Amino acid sequence: MKRWMLAGLATAAVIAAAASLAAEPEIASAVPNFRAMDMHGKVVDLSQYRGKTVVLEWNNPGCPFVQKHYNSGNMQKTQAAAAAQGVVWLTVNSGAPGKQGYMTGAEAQKFVAGQKAKPATYVLDPKGLIGKVYGAKTTPHMYIIDASGRLVYKGGIDDRATADTADIAKARNHVLAALGEIKAGKPVSVTETRPYGCSVKYAS
Repeated sequence: MKRWMLAGLATAAVIAAAASLAAEPEIASAVPNFRAMDMHGKVVDLSQYRGKTVVLEWNNPGCPFVQKHYNSGNMQKTQAAAAAQGVVWLTVNSGAPGKQGYMTGAEAQKFVAGQKAKPATYVLDPKGLIGKVYGAKTTPHMYIIDASGRLVYKGGIDDRATADTADIAKARNHVLAALGEIKAGKPVSVTETRPYGCSVKYAS
């Protein structure tokens, strides 16, 4: 009963956030808060991370573009580098039940452990409410929120829009570049790029 009540509160909070927005957040604008269940059945409240940089990563383990970055270790290295800077990394799955990429909490835990991934946690968004609020279109789709709660980057993880792991070595990792600039106290030089990957498998 308690878990059901928490899930209901989380859903209501996301719906309220969605209703308050005319469109997805733009660069330099305040991002909408959300509350949702993570892979451990705990409520994640984005507002609890105010004062820290936060990365949101949209994930679908069945997507070849996601596999490119996980099978090569590139996503895990990016996550680890972010964590070393004190950045909170939230992996989000907006895949609907019955569609590619959907996972239960137990399945998400198995994925994270099996890939040796390094997110702070894995957020479950099976109704797609968080994804639609943020305008997440692909997996992966990356967002960076600064310590003041404003969006400073959204788009692809890098500038090589392929599923070929060989392209990673030649790519500019937009997330690492932005985090490096934030750490140095500089403005993010590339704030928005075209996301690439598989479409997010939202509920119909």
